[in-house]
Amino acid sequence: MRRAAFAVAAGAMAVSLAACGSADEASDSDSTKSAAKGDAIKVGLLLPENQTARYEKFDKPLIEKKVKELTNNKGEIVYANAKQDATTQSQQVDTMITNKVDVLIVDAVDSKAIANGVKKAKEAGIPVVAYDRLAEGPIDAYTSFDNEEVGRVQGKALLTALGDKAKPSAKIVMMNGAVTDPNAALFKKGALSELEGKVDIAKSYDTKEWKPENANANMEGAISAIGKTKIVGVYSANDGMAGGIITALKAANVSPLPPVTGQDAELAGVQRIVSGEQYMSVYKPYPQEADVAAEMAVALAKGEKLDSIAKDSVDSPTTKGVPSVLVPVVSLTKDNINDTVIKDGIYTVDEICTAKFKTACGKVGLN
Repeated sequence: MRRAAFAVAAGAMAVSLAACGSADEASDSDSTKSAAKGDAIKVGLLLPENQTARYEKFDKPLIEKKVKELTNNKGEIVYANAKQDATTQSQQVDTMITNKVDVLIVDAVDSKAIANGVKKAKEAGIPVVAYDRLAEGPIDAYTSFDNEEVGRVQGKALLTALGDKAKPSAKIVMMNGAVTDPNAALFKKGALSELEGKVDIAKSYDTKEWKPENANANMEGAISAIGKTKIVGVYSANDGMAGGIITALKAANVSPLPPVTGQDAELAGVQRIVSGEQYMSVYKPYPQEADVAAEMAVALAKGEKLDSIAKDSVDSPTTKGVPSVLVPVVSLTKDNINDTVIKDGIYTVDEICTAKFKTACGKVGLN
């Protein structure tokens, strides 16, 4: 995989999205029909689940807004959420094909299981943008974050939090994501590149469906197997699981809590960071990712090339040279909340600093 240059500024994060590489050219007849349609395009949007707050709160409205902007309010979004069920998502692809959408944006529940649906869409003349997760099958474009870098950022942050405790004998727990999500393997790979040899990964789990309750059960098992006084830190691949992990630690009367990582900058995760229960999260600027997905989708629906959007390419297990844009990420701690999620308009101070967190917010300068 050839990656976009990784550039992070703790303040305003500017990403250059210049381009090279292009999608498969549409046939002359398809291009003619797309041109005739103009801005009145129909974009199918399939998101994977609704337990993680980001999809309904950020991704969906951001993509809708950008599609409307790019089509002079003539574009239509047809939306469905699979609620973490790959079979349901496959049926949703069939429905989108029946409804004759002009392009699909798909965030796959299961990157392999979606391949047949992608193939059917392609056969129906519907280009497919893989969003956030690299779906298999003949996809036309892909946008996400540098997912190995996400894991590296998490691993580095955990070592920083451990300080002098970071040594080969120090026992940590790794709570990875679902095996059906290709991103989870990349997060794990990136994290291991930082953690292996520097700490003892005493227990490691691939958490079914990313569910917080499954992470909670896994953590209970880890505490029982390792001993609550011997766990110095926890690598959690996302914020939802971090919540389940912290609940398990508190139920076992672990005090003080060991540092716990996260990802997605969910509101509850940011609040746990403010209160000191969670050490960090990975902030992924969803507006940039959503804008790119919308730009790719609208261009493909109109039969246009992606030269002005996608400057890199990636290889999936089934498709080589997929035009892609990878958006950089930043480590979110209590020290840069103002410069990230607040500055970018993801949350307001009032949303973070509810009555329960007022005192803690004051201590970190959020008031």
